[in-house]
Amino acid sequence: MNRRGLLSGLAAGASTLALSRILPAAAQTYGAIPPLKSVTPYPLGVSASFRKLSDTAWTRLAATHFSRLTPEWEMKMEYLLRPDGSLQFDRADALVRFARRNGMGLHGHALIWYAQDGEYFQKLKTKPDAFLLAYTRYIQDVINHFTGFIRGWDVVNEPIWNDGRSLRPCLWREVLGDDYIGLALEAAHQADPSATLFLNDYNLELTPKKRTTFLKLCEKLLKDGAPLSGIGTQTHIDSGIEPGLIKAAIKDIASLGLKVHVSEVDISLREPHPVNLAAPRIHQVRVLSELLEAYHDVPDRQRYGLTMWALRDSDSWLNTAQGGKGLLPDEPVLFDGLGRPKPLAQAFVSAMK
Repeated sequence: MNRRGLLSGLAAGASTLALSRILPAAAQTYGAIPPLKSVTPYPLGVSASFRKLSDTAWTRLAATHFSRLTPEWEMKMEYLLRPDGSLQFDRADALVRFARRNGMGLHGHALIWYAQDGEYFQKLKTKPDAFLLAYTRYIQDVINHFTGFIRGWDVVNEPIWNDGRSLRPCLWREVLGDDYIGLALEAAHQADPSATLFLNDYNLELTPKKRTTFLKLCEKLLKDGAPLSGIGTQTHIDSGIEPGLIKAAIKDIASLGLKVHVSEVDISLREPHPVNLAAPRIHQVRVLSELLEAYHDVPDRQRYGLTMWALRDSDSWLNTAQGGKGLLPDEPVLFDGLGRPKPLAQAFVSAMK
């Protein structure tokens, strides 16, 4: 990627975006773009859910433009683990079949998460030996089910308090202690020694204290011999993020020499105090520019890929109650609700030339 081309392409996109915000929707133009995966020098992913597989417009658009899927929910414990300890893989298997048919990869998300523990593990929390055995078995059974296809896993998701004070409290930590993360990584490595194993977290760009705590955790794990091989930075951000924060975060994260996955990208237009209607979209292109430039500076061998956290604006969690749905629909990703490439997508293509 030529940096001059990157910046000039995105600057041109900013002008287009400013006009698109001012003009009525009917006057906006949606130029054709090449398949995004064909112009991106690293795997380009998109989040996916089982229910989207019955949406032919979604499946066609995803297969055309992206080379990897990340399941939003279907590989999380809340769905996979039944109360009796048995596992259900039907929806995850359907996503795998779709990925295989379309020559796509699939990223495993997420094995252990503070927010989901399940009835089965709750019943074992007073029996630490049985708990550890079940914990290890769960991780390894899930990985073994997909061995040979899934090459990377978010082993532990969001382990750090958002203010960066320490590890989050969770059932795993309550029973197994702080070593629950190292134990999970070791179990995953035993199941598939060739897989790239990640810790994944959010707000590493917005909260430097959290990033410092997170990276110190990674350094300690590596020093202790844990098989950590990648860091996922979710990159849920808004268009008003202060310039320079993304670049500083990516540089810090890459400094450990591990694989870097920009894992859940969306750039919300909901700035706290926009100066005018056009500003958030112009800023959104600036944020994309900084992100792509920062990731371009990461050595090739460390770039695991970049994943958008929704295919179309209408698919985004930011347009649900969970995402704090606003009075107006948010537009945080590359394609609009009808699947048309937005000027932001056109700027992405220009940046890759």
